[in-house]
Amino acid sequence: MDKRMVEFIRALRAAGVRISVAESQDALRGAGEVGIGSANIFRAALKSALVKENRDGQTFDYFFPLFFNHNQPPLEDIMQQLSPEDQRLLQQALQALMGDMQALRQLMERLLEGRPFTEEELRQMGEQSGLENGEAMYQRGWFERRMMAQSGLAALQRMLDDLLQQLADMGMSQEQLDQLAEMIQQNMIGLSEQISNFAGASLAERMARQEPPERPDLLDVPLQRLSDGDLNAMRDEIRRLAARLRTRAALRQKRAKLGDFDPRRTLRANMRHGGVPIELQHRNKHKKPSLVLICDLSTSMRYTVEFMLTLVYELQDQVRRTHSFIFISDMVDVTMIFEQADCRTAIAQVMAENPPGYYSTDLGNSLKTFASEHMATIDSRTTVIVCGDGRNNYNNPRLDIISDMQRKARRLFWFCPEPQYQWGTGDSDMHHYAARADGVFLVRNLRELAQAVDRILVEN
Repeated sequence: MDKRMVEFIRALRAAGVRISVAESQDALRGAGEVGIGSANIFRAALKSALVKENRDGQTFDYFFPLFFNHNQPPLEDIMQQLSPEDQRLLQQALQALMGDMQALRQLMERLLEGRPFTEEELRQMGEQSGLENGEAMYQRGWFERRMMAQSGLAALQRMLDDLLQQLADMGMSQEQLDQLAEMIQQNMIGLSEQISNFAGASLAERMARQEPPERPDLLDVPLQRLSDGDLNAMRDEIRRLAARLRTRAALRQKRAKLGDFDPRRTLRANMRHGGVPIELQHRNKHKKPSLVLICDLSTSMRYTVEFMLTLVYELQDQVRRTHSFIFISDMVDVTMIFEQADCRTAIAQVMAENPPGYYSTDLGNSLKTFASEHMATIDSRTTVIVCGDGRNNYNNPRLDIISDMQRKARRLFWFCPEPQYQWGTGDSDMHHYAARADGVFLVRNLRELAQAVDRILVEN
């Protein structure tokens, strides 16, 4: 049993579930305590030790029966359910179906007698289907279909129809025919499940024997290439990252509580003491920034914007004030949403209320709305961050408004996921916007995004 559990844990790891050595030991000890007398208690003990995150529960539930449930289907001996007369008719009907369909006739007899496939038969079907070359669970359906074809189950339905028609011609009642057809279908389902379980268990065991592939650090994965599973993991990672950045920012605040030592001001202030530095003078301490965030929420930018908003709002204790705006074809003020709800809820609401669609990005029109309705949010103490790729669908980029925003703000930065060689290609106006910004940060992944946000907090 210990060997089987180790294989099960290795398969879960290969499927992406994070399980430490200590958690594996806890699972083994827990299984030893509860035993295997109750399948439900045994399963609950393993799950409580191995599953830490809700999304891993489905992976556990998928693999558990492949390792710990027997693959013997509940088949029924149909012949024993028939009267002697119906048994005689059925044997005669089967005799009439001999010839080229001899293999299918034998399979039909297996169904009628309720005999499952033997382990050797399943192994042979797997070999003929190339199952030994399988490497991952996504191949399970393909191998199942090939094994079904090898078994003959895929072609058996036509023979079943012929058999029932033969029995009807021989005088079997419709009620008995319906009952017989239902029992045969149930046994067919049982044999299909046996094949499915064998294919799944074989692949799971092969996964358990393989070393888990090295996963790239999520911080370095391009945001546009994240899978659904990566996105969930990234949302957890970004909160851990924000906690680290918050600690660093708090240390900077502590070190800068009195500001940096200013020798020039100290000498001038202590001239009345004969130049003896009795009263030390310091430069102005680090000030928390006021931010205006303007985010492109079109399809190509959604994940970048989601993570940037999450990161910034997780660091709100390091920011004096934040005004947030999103745009696709027009500017939308979402500041109030973040003031009324926690960060996760607010971002989910913003994403739901502003879904991607078949409308074109129009930053120029969005800037026009900002200039007429929201320009007052910018003053000489404000840092403006525009998060977008600068692609404007050949609309007017309204460079005059960006220039006015840059002159009015303390600084204006651009977070762009596209490298500089792509600026100005196609419908990109990024090269024009970059010339009117105080700096452009390349933010293709979470690490670059975090570094950009941290640098802005440092330089205020």
